[in-house]
Amino acid sequence: MADTNPAEALKQLQSLVENGDFKTQLAILRISEPISAIGEITDRTNSPSKRGSDVSTLDNPSPASLEADLTHYKELFSKLRFSYVEQVTKEKFLRAIVGDPPLVVSHNENVELETQLAEIKAELRGRKEDVRLMVEEMEKMGRSLAERGCSNDMLSPFPSYNNVSLQMTQLETLPESIENLESTVAGLRAKQVANMDVSASQNLPLPATLSLLSEREAELAALNRQLAAAENTLPRKKRDAEAMEREIGVLERRKAEAVIQAREAQRKKQEGESDGLEEMGRWYRGAEETLKKLVGV
Repeated sequence: MADTNPAEALKQLQSLVENGDFKTQLAILRISEPISAIGEITDRTNSPSKRGSDVSTLDNPSPASLEADLTHYKELFSKLRFSYVEQVTKEKFLRAIVGDPPLVVSHNENVELETQLAEIKAELRGRKEDVRLMVEEMEKMGRSLAERGCSNDMLSPFPSYNNVSLQMTQLETLPESIENLESTVAGLRAKQVANMDVSASQNLPLPATLSLLSEREAELAALNRQLAAAENTLPRKKRDAEAMEREIGVLERRKAEAVIQAREAQRKKQEGESDGLEEMGRWYRGAEETLKKLVGV
């Protein structure tokens, strides 16, 4: 992925997430089939209460949940073994009793069988010890691989899901970072060109330097004239600003008075009082109609 375009790599990872293959391809251990026989046996035997969850139903199994399930299944298998041995012993005992002729075991045969059983048990204990050591070694190796994958995920051939998710987030922000870096590089190149122009102007020969100096002095004189004109017009501008501030103050006072009068007129109108404006308005309208009739408009 180091030689691939970041945008293409991001599209590939997003397609894996949408298709649901992302966690499947990154999973180191996936248990997909439940152990249904154990559930059937526990229904027929006096086993402890059933677990509400199974290994196959866990979408994201954690080490603690896997260890709890392993302990649960070990207990179930031990009870299953005890039940199996009990049933087989009962069956052999019944067959020996009802057989024709009945099977009679002597004391010497029992002693021989006990000796063989002791040897088999010793061998079994040795194999169990070997298995226990092998399991411990595998657990140590798994922990070391997990720690190495978390600490140095880029060098590990099996990166963890969290680190891959972090890399996906970085890929999403990578195009914007590239654009910002490109704009920064463009600005630095422009500054470099400007600095090159300045350094080139500083290394001009004497006639060109004198000509450039005269141009800069002319520009400075023009700026001084503009500054002097601005200083001359500054007092007049200040007086105009003060006059405008006074006018604004007068207008604000008039506005406040008009607002007060309007509120008072509205209050009187709501209370049914007459302020004389309506009578005056009716008189003016009557006078206007009379004048229009007199002049024939």
